[in-house]
Amino acid sequence: QVQLGESGGDLVQFGGSLRLSCAASGTIYKYSALGWYRQAPGKQRDLVAAITPDGTTNYADSVKDRFTIYRDSAKDTLYLQMNSLKPEDTAVYYCNVNGTYRSRTGHYWPFVSWGQGTQVTVAP
Repeated sequence: QVQLGESGGDLVQFGGSLRLSCAASGTIYKYSALGWYRQAPGKQRDLVAAITPDGTTNYADSVKDRFTIYRDSAKDTLYLQMNSLKPEDTAVYYCNVNGTYRSRTGHYWPFVSWGQGTQVTVAP
């Protein structure tokens, strides 16, 4: 299977910046979709940003022009650069990756993987 390891969450002040990372492990044959979600206490998990294998990006209106999603294909790592952070950005952030992986037996299987979540807290 494919496992995702997240890092980068922290406590920052209003207007600060953070970069979240999501490293994938496993023999990934191809990606279908990659994205970052967030979940604030008592709220549902919402899509923040997404990127397709060809590099097309999509952002929630609340983060446009402040957040940037990108990936390093050589490192199988997905990033979320977050600038001009606001208290309402406080949440647990999760990466999500869909695609196809190659098993040890040489078979190809679809996968949907979630990171463990990383806490982002923005102080007023």
